[in-house]
Amino acid sequence: MTLSSTLAAKAPAPGAAGRRPPTAASRAARRRAALNWVAVHSLAIAATLFFLLPFVFAFLTSVMTDSQALTTDYWPTSWEWGNYLKVWDTPGFLTWWRNTLLYAGLGTVLTIVSSLPVAYALAKFRFRGRNLALMAVIAMMMLPPQVTVIPMYLFWAKQLGLGGSLWPLIVPMAFGDAFSIFLLRQFLMTIPKEYIEAARIDGCGDLRTLLKVVLPMAKPAIAAVALFQFFYCWNDYFGPQIYASNNHEAWTLSYGLESFKGAHHTNWNLTMAATLLVMAPVIVLFFFAQKAFIEGVTLTGVKG
Repeated sequence: MTLSSTLAAKAPAPGAAGRRPPTAASRAARRRAALNWVAVHSLAIAATLFFLLPFVFAFLTSVMTDSQALTTDYWPTSWEWGNYLKVWDTPGFLTWWRNTLLYAGLGTVLTIVSSLPVAYALAKFRFRGRNLALMAVIAMMMLPPQVTVIPMYLFWAKQLGLGGSLWPLIVPMAFGDAFSIFLLRQFLMTIPKEYIEAARIDGCGDLRTLLKVVLPMAKPAIAAVALFQFFYCWNDYFGPQIYASNNHEAWTLSYGLESFKGAHHTNWNLTMAATLLVMAPVIVLFFFAQKAFIEGVTLTGVKG
């Protein structure tokens, strides 16, 4: 055996040089670091568990058998994924989905289209009565819908004959929403007026300035308002109960879920499965759009 082969045999493996087995002191240091991290983030961990455990409980219950649901055995003995298929095949469930998507999607689009020009006028135009108009918008934000439900119902259901449908809830969104107007106005106040003046010098009118200059810069606020409005329409129970309760074909998921729970009040596994199917779209949508949502909500409070 040559000298070079002997040295090669005695040489440590690549990457092994300087690597030592963990000592008791290093292990203790790692444990202390982990404990310190838990202590520093204890409130965040507790808050996470507080919000996460109900979803975990609902999910585990949704895949249990009917006899095991709501017992002291919290882990499913058999995973009944067919519960979701049973809920999906429930008569009317797809109709509730379609109505909810129509209500939330069309209502969100109409709210953005109608609220953005009003917010732009309140933020960038100087006209007599602007402050009074802004105070009127804020006053409408404070007005609960229960106060106006009787005259609105008499108008839409009795005068126009739109009872038993969702149109009395969708059509008013084409005339603006006070909260959306206020939120968009707060964001548009942060846009420097030099951009708008430069667009006007280039020959842009008010509408073209709004579409070409203001709209691209206001995307975070528009995303935040759109999510707020979509979540409101998706979870709305009061409105469909007032206008659409007498027509099963016009029910939404929130109102239909109440009917489903009443029909399956002893089948808690199916009730939990239906609840998760109703919540899943908004949860997924929020996680995909949370960056724009947080950015828009943050920037709307920069300048008043």
